[in-house]
Parts: sequence; C-alpha cells; structure tokens
Amino acid sequence: MLIFVDKIRKKLMKKLLLFIGLMLSAMSMNAANKVNIERIDPTHWYVGMKESSLQLMVYGKGIRDAEVTTDYPGVSIESLVRLDSPDYLLIYMDVAKAQAGKMTLKFKVGKKSVNYPYELKTREMTGAERRGFSNADVLYMLMPDRFAQSANHVAQIKGLNTYKEDRSQPSLRHGGDLEGIRQHLDYFNELGVTALWFTPVLENNSPDNDNGFSTYHGYATTDYYRVDPRFGTNAQYKQLIDDAHAKGLKVVMDMIFNHCGFEHPWVANQPSKDWFNLPDWLKESQGTSNPEGTSFQQTSYKLTPVLDPYASKVDMRETVEGWFVPTMPDLNQKNPHVMKYLIQNSIWWIETVGIDGIRMDTYPYADREGMAQWMKVLDKEYPNFNTVGETWVTEPAYTAAWQKDSKLSSANSYLKTVMDFSFFDKLNQAKNEETDGWWNGFNRIYNSLVYDYLYPNPSNVMAFIENHDTDRFLGNGKDTLALKQALALLLTINRTPQLYYGTEILMNGTKEITDGNVRKDFPGGFPGDKHDGFTKEGRTKAEQAMFNWLSKLLHWRQGNDVIIKGKQTQFIPWKGVYVIARQYGDKTVLTILNGTSGSATMEVARYAEVIQGKTVARDVITGRSVNIGEDLKLRPRQTLIIEF
Repeated sequence: MLIFVDKIRKKLMKKLLLFIGLMLSAMSMNAANKVNIERIDPTHWYVGMKESSLQLMVYGKGIRDAEVTTDYPGVSIESLVRLDSPDYLLIYMDVAKAQAGKMTLKFKVGKKSVNYPYELKTREMTGAERRGFSNADVLYMLMPDRFAQSANHVAQIKGLNTYKEDRSQPSLRHGGDLEGIRQHLDYFNELGVTALWFTPVLENNSPDNDNGFSTYHGYATTDYYRVDPRFGTNAQYKQLIDDAHAKGLKVVMDMIFNHCGFEHPWVANQPSKDWFNLPDWLKESQGTSNPEGTSFQQTSYKLTPVLDPYASKVDMRETVEGWFVPTMPDLNQKNPHVMKYLIQNSIWWIETVGIDGIRMDTYPYADREGMAQWMKVLDKEYPNFNTVGETWVTEPAYTAAWQKDSKLSSANSYLKTVMDFSFFDKLNQAKNEETDGWWNGFNRIYNSLVYDYLYPNPSNVMAFIENHDTDRFLGNGKDTLALKQALALLLTINRTPQLYYGTEILMNGTKEITDGNVRKDFPGGFPGDKHDGFTKEGRTKAEQAMFNWLSKLLHWRQGNDVIIKGKQTQFIPWKGVYVIARQYGDKTVLTILNGTSGSATMEVARYAEVIQGKTVARDVITGRSVNIGEDLKLRPRQTLIIEF
C-alpha cells in the first residue's frame, strides 16, 4: 500500500513540476514579447499650458528602438529622439489641443509591444494666478535634515544606498523630516516670517563615504521627481505646502540645474555623450567618482569669467564646464534635451505641489543661455511667480548684470531676483569695525547701497546676513548688539530679506572645521532634546529676549507699505551714526545705528529733510515715544527704529 501511494505522489509531483515549468516558460515568453519600460519622466503632465510641447523621457532596456503611437484626441507625436544609449528614448509631443484624461502610449520594438498609460491632468489654477514671493515677504531658510523630526520617523529606509543617522556627527544625516517641519508651522507664524525656503528635498541616494560625509544637505539629486524618502513622500511634501498656505506661509523650493548626484541613473548609463560636461574622465576612473590619475576638471569656483568681456576660453571652460566636485556630475545645459528636461521638472513641481518660488543653486555655473531660456519660459507661464538665483560675487555690478532687464548685459537673464552678496560681505566686515569718517564700519553698507542704480529693481534683490554656506553671523560668540544692527538693516532697507534658521534664538557656529557646525540641529526639534527653542519655556533668558525683539520687528514689517513701497534715503555715516529713512505717503521710518563702541549723538538738524519738523516718534520695538525735536543720545552700538 505504501509503495502504491508513493508512486501516486511521484506522478503528481512530476505533473506539478511540469505545470510550473510551462507557466514559467509562458511568463518568460510573455515578458520577451513586451517592451521593457522602467519609468517615464515626468510621471504625469498638465493640459492648458502655454508651452504645448511635452518631452517624455522613457527609461528601459533597449527602449531606444521603439516606435511610439497614440490615438488620444488632441495629442500628436512630433518626434522621437534616439539617444546614444539604447536604454533611453525621448518622445516629443504636442498637447495643445488635449483635454485632461488618461491616454495610452503604444510602444513597439520589432514584434514586442506594450501599452503604457499616461495621465494628463487639469491644473488647479492658471499660471497667472500663482503668486511668488516678493519684498513684502521675509524668507526663513532651513535645512530639513537639521530642523525637526516627526514621531513616526524611520531611521533606515529599505532600498537606499548605505547611510547612517548620527546626530553626534556634523556631516552625517541627523534625521529631520518634512512632517517634523509641518508640525511646527505655528512657530513660523509666532516668529513672524512669511515664507519658508527649504534646502533641497529631492532624493539624494548617495552612500555615506568612509570619511563620515553624507549628502544630508540635499544638493546631489538622484531623482528629480521624488522627494527623498528620508524626508517623506511627494504627498507629504504637498500636504506640508497646503498646510503652510492655510497659515499664510509661502514655500520656496531649492533647485539645482548645474549638477546632479553621482548615483543618478544618468551617470552609470549616460543618455548621450554630451549629457554631461567633460565626462571622459569617467571612463578613466572606470565609472567611479575617484578622480585620481584622471583628466578630471573641477570648477575654478571663480564666477567672474562668465561676464568678463576679456575672459579667456580656458577660464570660461573651467568655471562653467568644470564639475563642482567629483561626486556631483556637471549637467550640460547647452544640450537642448537636458534643458527641456530641467525646465519641465520645475514646472511639474509648481503644478504638482504648489510651490511659491524657486531658489536656484550655483546659478552662474550653468550655461547662461540655457538658464535664460528657462527663466523666459517660466516668466511667460507664471508672470507673477519669482525665482532667486545664487550669484556669489561680492560686487554689485556683477550681481546687477544678472537681474532681469539689466542694461549692464547684452543678454537678458530674465531672472527676477538676485542675491546680495555685497551686503552680506560688507556687513560681516563692518560688525568688527568702528564706523569712521570714510571707509570702515557702516560706511561699507552705505558704499554698497549707493550702487543700487545698477539694479533694474532693487526691491527684487535678496539680502541676507548669513546662510548655510557661510559662518553664522554670531560666529562663535553671542554679540546681540551687532546682531540687532544687522537685522534692523536687513528688515528695513529696500530689499527682499532672508533669515537663517535659529538666528532668532542666537544659534552660532563657524565653518573652520566643517560646514556641519553652521548647520546644527534646531534645539527641541528632535526626540530627547533637553533644550527646546520652539517654546518660551524652553528658551534661555537671552534667547527669549532675542526672539521677542526679532518677532516684534517681523510682525511690524508685515504689510507695512512704508517698508514695502517706500522711498529710501540714506545718509553718509556722520560721527559714527548711520541713518536710513523710508517714506511712503505721510509716514516715515528711520533706522538709526550707532556704529561705534562708544556713546554717540544723532544731530537731528542734519536729517531735517526726512524729519520735516516732526518732534515725536514711536520706537517700533518698545512702543515708547522718542523726542526727535532735539539731538538723540545713543548708547554704544545702539539700534533704534522709529516711525512718525
């Protein structure tokens, strides 16, 4: 009996194995008869855009040879661009007459074929309805990895390259996330800022290196259409932005067109030989980011050749085509397909999550014509949107030449807002000096602002006293007198101001050892923090005093037409005192700074043209009355902002 049962079992097993084999064979044949499509960028698109040409970048083994058709109403395929790599295909289509809906793209390679669904969506609003940031706003810059962590944060995300979260290491990831930021939106309202600028939130799937460095900063993008999962999801990013909007806060997205991360799929499998600048060294390094013994060319970091009328070709090449670092491949914006991809990506994020502005990293390092094309497209689609470009040269003439409609340049950049590195540079020199009768102290600020005639629109110049790439304004100290003077200037002159997270609670640090020391965690943002900078109870007496002072100034600035629209008059520093007036209608604001370490006197007769016979003013911070009918005695390094 047992022998009989065993024979039956063996026969059944053979039939089962045969069935499984047939199924696997059928699956294999079915797969062999299909075209391999790994992904398509962008993941979806929108109808009703002014630019009707849509580029789809298709990834997949052997996809280059595919023929593509669609019968979706209003959509026509203009061209198929077959790149050097067999694993990419660019589809250009016209969607001018298309309505929202799901269309089917039919891919065929030889006898293999597949249908791929692609969605065209309805826009939430027209491009003209989207409002960007302006000089009426105060931007608050923060690093998501270093600001706050949510309760459900996952320390290790499966599928990502090796990384570690270790808050004791300044250059490793610390574990902040988007949900942590969302949970603190009320803090920004309490402080009084109106717009949030996050350093890049997109995927940075680069492994930590052996020296304890990571891409926690976000400037090495490996997927332009995906939020880094350590920060959250695309949906969580949108939820954060929606909730910020509900609380009257704008959100500015940090983008990088100059370079991507080494782990981007484009690096291991380059779409075309000219997708990157100077890529030949990758063959010499055998596809690694180790430049030793190769022809690797790093950028000179000198931006002057881009506008220099006498620039040599070698200097220009080193600046624009040299890579930022070996682990950040330099994209070639002269390649029209690269530029089209990047332009569409910025539009996709505006439409998909509703950002209110863009900060573009390393602006002059990228191809000038390509970036101007991008700005022109955005300005046409979103006339009331705003983009600020990082233009790190400390001379006003250089910065002004990059602003839209500048008469200093034969080529229009179409870039509405530029960053005032001159103000930053001069202020950080002045804080350590006595204001004399000529060049030192606040004379430096005066002599920088005198060149505002170079700017087509000075109010669209973003001023700052520090950021994530500089020493903190306080250095390793706590000089609140100097800090108040800097903030008073920043928030009352004719500029769009930007703050750096934690300044309001006296966060300090320098870059002497590592950038991580100016990018410390916001206290109270992480589980186990004993120090809580988010609450009055958790702050020290000195932190609370600084928070109160700045918050008072920020709330006073909101909607204040004297600061937003007012005429600016500055006076040459006189006997150590620097005065700037803002006037609008019948209202006047005076920012008065004693730029010396001794007592000083503001001789009111000298400022009669803006005081205009008034005798009483109001101290903006304290609310007290100030007698301006007689000379004002000022304490050492005193800051006084009055209105009348």
